Amino acid sequence: MEHYLGELRKRVLDGGMAEFNHRRFDGKTMSAESFTEAVDTLPVFAERTLVEVSDFDLFGCREETKLAIKQVIDTLPDYVCVVFIYDTLEFKPDGRVKINAELKKNFSIVEFRRQEQSDLVNWIARRFKAQDKSIDRPTAEYLAFVSGGLMTPLVGEIEKVSAYNTDRIITRESIDAVVTPVLDAVTYKLTDAIIQRRFDDAADILSDLLAMQEPPHKMIYSISQKMRQLLAAKVCAESGKSYARLMEMCGIKNDWAAKRLMSNAGGVSIGWCREAVRKCSRTALKMNSEGTDYGEMLCALLTELASLGRDL
Repeated sequence: MEHYLGELRKRVLDGGMAEFNHRRFDGKTMSAESFTEAVDTLPVFAERTLVEVSDFDLFGCREETKLAIKQVIDTLPDYVCVVFIYDTLEFKPDGRVKINAELKKNFSIVEFRRQEQSDLVNWIARRFKAQDKSIDRPTAEYLAFVSGGLMTPLVGEIEKVSAYNTDRIITRESIDAVVTPVLDAVTYKLTDAIIQRRFDDAADILSDLLAMQEPPHKMIYSISQKMRQLLAAKVCAESGKSYARLMEMCGIKNDWAAKRLMSNAGGVSIGWCREAVRKCSRTALKMNSEGTDYGEMLCALLTELASLGRDL
């Protein structure tokens, strides 16, 4: 994505006033007024201006902002090139929103897909090699797992791990010491602790998540998803299927996560998995329909999972 953005900048920003004709906005702080002003500003000693907007929630912003942006992009001048970049924020078009029609009419949507696991692991190895470090495949898979598997945040994490790891060989211990895990990775660890009956560790992980002010509804979604994946892993194990089949069934992109689920599935019965999924579903329903004490509900779910018999 960065390569093609660079090519676009070269072609649009010709001449000696490139910086003046190039306007960048952070979508988290951009106002409709500043965007409108940037689009309306004529180029200086050049044919075009380039307006870049990073991670702006086109479909979730306030209605008045949405209307103002819609009016601008419906009448874009010929001299301006507008690029909405989605890097840390996922681009999710909503066909129910009127601005979607303007996007289809005035913009080309270019998708840069998540790297396949093998390509991503090779890329991680090359990044470490450039810093005179070495990482084996399982450790690279683990790094991709805990960081979410997206290349942009991985660049920074690789730099941190390289600086922290004094030896040439990168270890999991170094990754755990400095990499900030994504929510998905933390809930895998929470699931690990529950299955392995390390309930004090599970309680600590949940406490950390609550202290980090992770949205409770994202937390229950992620925990429920892991329990459903564990049930699928158990079904695969009992029917002689490999972790590759589990990845296909559940849309899991990381080999390390799938192998971990298959390993954990050996420690519980299929009845345990089914009951764990039911309890997560009941908690999710309760959180969506009752009260606001979500932290207490999540703690109660952890207690219920801890009390499940292993041979249901």
